[in-house]
Amino acid sequence: MLKKLLKKIPVRLGRQSHRQHPELIGPRQHPVRNHQLSKNALTVVERLRKAGYEAYPVGGCVRDLLLGLDPKDFDVATSATPEQARGVFRNARLIGRRFKLLHVVFGRDVIEVATFRANHDNDSDDAKAQTNASGRLLRDNVYGSLDQDALRRDFTINALYFDIDGERIIDHARGVHDIHNRLIRLIGTPEQRYQEDPVRMLRAARFAAKLDFEIERHTAAPIRSLAHLLNDIPSARLFDEVLKLFMGGHALRTFEVMQEYNLFAPLFPLTAKALKHDETALPLIRQALANTDERIAQDKPVTPAFLFAALLWPALRARAAQLQEQGAPALQAMQQAAQDVTHQQCQRTAIPKRFSFPMRDIWELQERLPRRAGKRADTLLENPRFRASYDFLLLREHAGEVTEQLGQWWTEYQFANDSRRREMIRQLSKQADAGGGESTDGKRRRRGGRRRGPRKPSAAE
Repeated sequence: MLKKLLKKIPVRLGRQSHRQHPELIGPRQHPVRNHQLSKNALTVVERLRKAGYEAYPVGGCVRDLLLGLDPKDFDVATSATPEQARGVFRNARLIGRRFKLLHVVFGRDVIEVATFRANHDNDSDDAKAQTNASGRLLRDNVYGSLDQDALRRDFTINALYFDIDGERIIDHARGVHDIHNRLIRLIGTPEQRYQEDPVRMLRAARFAAKLDFEIERHTAAPIRSLAHLLNDIPSARLFDEVLKLFMGGHALRTFEVMQEYNLFAPLFPLTAKALKHDETALPLIRQALANTDERIAQDKPVTPAFLFAALLWPALRARAAQLQEQGAPALQAMQQAAQDVTHQQCQRTAIPKRFSFPMRDIWELQERLPRRAGKRADTLLENPRFRASYDFLLLREHAGEVTEQLGQWWTEYQFANDSRRREMIRQLSKQADAGGGESTDGKRRRRGGRRRGPRKPSAAE
């Protein structure tokens, strides 16, 4: 039905042109209706209009409704400044410095309200003060009109406004046309727009994966050569972007697009390096992302701790191996590697301690899971991180890491009764004694009988 409705919209051939006057798409030409909008978003729009300001639902919510998807967020664009909009609502707070916004709070639901923005005059002293040496915008609070706001948004498919009065879509940049052709297209000159905000490259990859769209060729062309600009983005902002990239239900496809455009390495430099040498690294990451997508599809909880544990595991293995070559014991090498890798990764994506601590617990337990002598196995079962660590062990095995069927052993042990558990521990001890291999405490045992003491000197000596 959507395709039939979109076909009614006039399509002009040729390269993208940004019209001075928008295309107004009536309700007969699209499926979006007021009742599909969030009640809270409608309330915000209506109250702003009643106060004398323009206000429209905008961006992703309009795009997703056109595609028949359920929007996760409803944003509103308005002619009111953040301070003016704040005066309309008691349940609101101002946020942001680089890009000042108003959050109107309805319990757990937050409606984001943004003032119409205008482009900076690149030749003015004000514009120079708002950008750094590479062209990245440091402040973006130059306000303007609806027309100006539309043309300074990032992608055409996000520059769609919904007029609740006539249920019309206001389209300044032929965004509906690009939705019809399943294209991600930047508004303006791609190089300049990426320099203004390099995160737009990540957004292009995320939207392409989420919507199953192609990145338009002019939009895609500069990405590989400009990916290094992500190094200038604050690590806290990049952490938030990683969550959007990999915890939105399309993590595996997003990773593939990021790899294609060299966008993964700026975010995970140590892992990108390890991927070139560790043959199990890529299968592990792909399987972890696929599992994340599956859990989200089944409405099961996912945690950034497990996700980062998987994304950084190849880097951790490489660092731990390096430390062991220098003489460090396995567990000590693992602990030091975890500290080193976490510290370096936080320079790129600022992982909060509430996620980095359990991530490191998952890693450390990988070295403890083989140590099962006496009561150690039962103690590990009681560890609050055991389940996540066990799942991580299975992930490693699936990727091809050799663990001597450790995952199968723990799978059986979890569900065995007490007598069977004691028998499993005794079998491990017998195998270790007979083979001179790893004992149940993870230590190398000697072959043969008792250890001899120092040789006593003979009388001749």
